[in-house]
Amino acid sequence: MGWNVLGALSLPCMFPWPVCGGDGCFLPHPSFPQQPRGSSFPSPRRALQARGCRVPSGGLRQVAGAIACSSRETDMGEVRKGWQRLTPPSRPGAGQDVGRSCILVSIGGKNVMLDCGMHMGFNDDRRFPDFSYITRNGRLTDFLDCVIISHFHLDHCGALPYFSEMVGYDGPIYMTHPTQAICPILLEDYRKIAVDKKGEANFFTSQMIKDCMKKVVAVHLHQTVQVDDELEIKAYYAGHVLGAAMFQIKVGSESVVYTGDYNMTPDRHLGAAWIDKCRPNLLITESTYATTIRDSKRCRERDFLKKVHEAVERGGKVLIPVFALGRAQELCILLETFWERMNLKAPIYFSTGLTEKANHYYKLFITWTNQKIRKTFVQRNMFEFKHIKAFDRAFADNPGPMVVFATPGMLHAGQSLQIFRKWAGNEKNMVIMPGYCVQGTVGHKILSGQRKLEMEGRQVLEVKMQVEYMSFSAHADAKGIMQLVGQAEPENVLLVHGEAKKMEFLKQKIEQEFRVNCYMPANGETVTLPTSPSIPVGISLGLLKREMAQGLLPDAKKPRLLHGTLIMKDSNFRLVSSEQALKELGLAEHQLRFTCRVHLHDPRKEQETALRVYSHLKSVLKDHCVQHLPDGSVTVESILIQAAAHSEDPGTKVLLVSWTYQDEELGSYLTSLLKKGLPQGAT
Repeated sequence: MGWNVLGALSLPCMFPWPVCGGDGCFLPHPSFPQQPRGSSFPSPRRALQARGCRVPSGGLRQVAGAIACSSRETDMGEVRKGWQRLTPPSRPGAGQDVGRSCILVSIGGKNVMLDCGMHMGFNDDRRFPDFSYITRNGRLTDFLDCVIISHFHLDHCGALPYFSEMVGYDGPIYMTHPTQAICPILLEDYRKIAVDKKGEANFFTSQMIKDCMKKVVAVHLHQTVQVDDELEIKAYYAGHVLGAAMFQIKVGSESVVYTGDYNMTPDRHLGAAWIDKCRPNLLITESTYATTIRDSKRCRERDFLKKVHEAVERGGKVLIPVFALGRAQELCILLETFWERMNLKAPIYFSTGLTEKANHYYKLFITWTNQKIRKTFVQRNMFEFKHIKAFDRAFADNPGPMVVFATPGMLHAGQSLQIFRKWAGNEKNMVIMPGYCVQGTVGHKILSGQRKLEMEGRQVLEVKMQVEYMSFSAHADAKGIMQLVGQAEPENVLLVHGEAKKMEFLKQKIEQEFRVNCYMPANGETVTLPTSPSIPVGISLGLLKREMAQGLLPDAKKPRLLHGTLIMKDSNFRLVSSEQALKELGLAEHQLRFTCRVHLHDPRKEQETALRVYSHLKSVLKDHCVQHLPDGSVTVESILIQAAAHSEDPGTKVLLVSWTYQDEELGSYLTSLLKKGLPQGAT
């Protein structure tokens, strides 16, 4: 337990923190020394500590940034260009792109990784982030204090086993309980596709997924988790998918909020995202739909049900490609309710495996769903579907109408693509794309109007079935993003996970409406943000009483100057009187005096010169106590004046004027007065 006595305190302090990123480049702030690409860049706090300095928490903050590759997918994963690394701080890999997130935040000397996504569009090294940009010297565990995963979509957690088990990270990984339960299921399913079916190498194993999940620490909503003595995190409900959370990261008085993916509109199975007025220094928010204000959810649902009903009535088959979690449950509940109300007999199927397990976890974590589902849970579990059955591959050839939810979305592989190839040639059939499709996928091609597709083996598939696009995205629209900014009341906003032109429009709206700085850096661009941390200082009761005794009443609107000794113990500051400080620390008092020499032309003896000085000051300083002591010296309050002979000039005397720092103003005045000389009549 150490004590530090600080001679001075300046508040507030300003620390600039650069934010940079890049697909491979290292762009530090000009004031930082250059380092080779990929080498570990210590935080300012650690750099100061390496020089033997103690730095209290909350003094420095950086946001550092992250890792990504490319592609562009909604929900399950987004990724366009580039690993974004923010050295000292960074911005996510979704710089002016809708992309997977892997963000490094440095705040108050603590380094936190937000999300650890992968890109499913690559089969080579570009699949995973290049973690050597974090550090090449030493272990990642020594550099990172913790990892936070916002939700279970693979663009946010897909690289986690690779990062922890193959690259080597042994520190804590924080996520919510539903994310902890569902994450390994998605990871294992993707591993089977990549390794068992495609035969890919350099991929994590089933055991690695299990070992990775052992490092996970599950958190509850609104639970403040103390990662260490200085770093704390707190989760807020994000909607979007089951278990999705926004996280507040706090060190001292500095804080950052990372939204991950969120939805401000409640749907049929999840509630709306919510956060309190935490007033962070920085809000990092997704901006997928930066310029979109969605139409009424009821209109979209009515249009969707109408199209499905019409296709089924004419004897057609309806294919709805979805990702296993999120929109699948939303649309299943919608069709289940409609089928019940209309008493329809056409079968509805969903892909077995993932979606079946997903429904199990929706039942298990029913408290994460919306209020309506929770209220009716005892009478009827909305996820126990009466009209929706598990799908078998043989069912695709059955005659008659049917509706099939098949994974994955975007028709880029798997069962949904197989069914599409079988049904595409019949004009009675219909495919409904409920979300965004990445360029290059079959889903994107048919939405762009292509009706002849070149498939594997150069086979040409003619698309005669009806193609529809209906957005049931679980991301916040422009109105929702503005609503969240208004709720959180941040000092600065950083936009990620969006397209440049749309982000620019939203950036201007945020700056105009909220009058805060808004940033939308591209991959490789540097942003520097100033912070003004407030350092709380406790004041002793004795010191306050002494100030009050002077008859000066406190005024909340006017600052007051207090004189005292600042003590730091266990990172806490206290301002106490000098007497109390000496007593607590067991130190003897030392008096510091300032001495000034004044040369005075006077041929008399030293005693006579001192008497002349006394007479002169007595006549001038009528409100002060001026004394002539037996030893010949003169005192004015605590100021001591002595006359001495000049070593070289007998006609000159040297007046030694000394005072304590409390009487510095009076001492300076006396010095200037004596430099003018003594009046001729002074005796």
